[in-house]
Amino acid sequence: MARPTLLAVSHGTSDAAGARAIADLVEAVAARLPDVEVRAAFVDVQEPDAVDALAAIDGPVVVVPLLLSSGFHVHHDLHGMVADRADAVVAAPLGPDARLAAVLAERMPAASALPVILAVAGSRDPRSLTDAEGMAAVLREHLGRRVELTYLAAREPDLPTALAAHPDAVVSTYLLARGYFFDLAERQAAGRVLTLPLLDGGAVPEPLIDIVISRYEETVPQIG
Repeated sequence: MARPTLLAVSHGTSDAAGARAIADLVEAVAARLPDVEVRAAFVDVQEPDAVDALAAIDGPVVVVPLLLSSGFHVHHDLHGMVADRADAVVAAPLGPDARLAAVLAERMPAASALPVILAVAGSRDPRSLTDAEGMAAVLREHLGRRVELTYLAAREPDLPTALAAHPDAVVSTYLLARGYFFDLAERQAAGRVLTLPLLDGGAVPEPLIDIVISRYEETVPQIG
């Protein structure tokens, strides 16, 4: 019997480098799962739309959010689109996860002991707040030094406020790939040390591939 399809759903971006980086991640996951059909879809900006992509799949599906935290897109868009499909389930988002902390740490300057500002996209959904705080705690434990949480939208403190309060800090962008929020962080943190997103345009980090596959494998048993 064929294994469930893995539908990898990301937000979507008009940034060509960011779009390519997400596509590279999906391709890397597919290469690691030769017995699974892996497809990509989006909740905004790019095509195919996640709803249309799901409708085009016959048989069981695990929807894996290529999103770093819970929020509107996970709980409204993705869970909403599987509500009438007994053979489709939604996995947990990618974060928080200790493997993400390892990749974030690799993006930082070598041998740096400076405090860190963790800049997340932000959402008004309270579930995203819990996930953001959880990721900051995981990174703090991984680094063994101060980590301040800040938001690029929707919540406080915002990045300019955090930069003023911590003038010696490294800004770690907790973003999957380049796009609107990374461009915003670059503008707001001009002249400061700012790390690249988790997908920086180079080789896809193995921990990210591992997380996507973990989310798929741990969710397959939930299909009725």
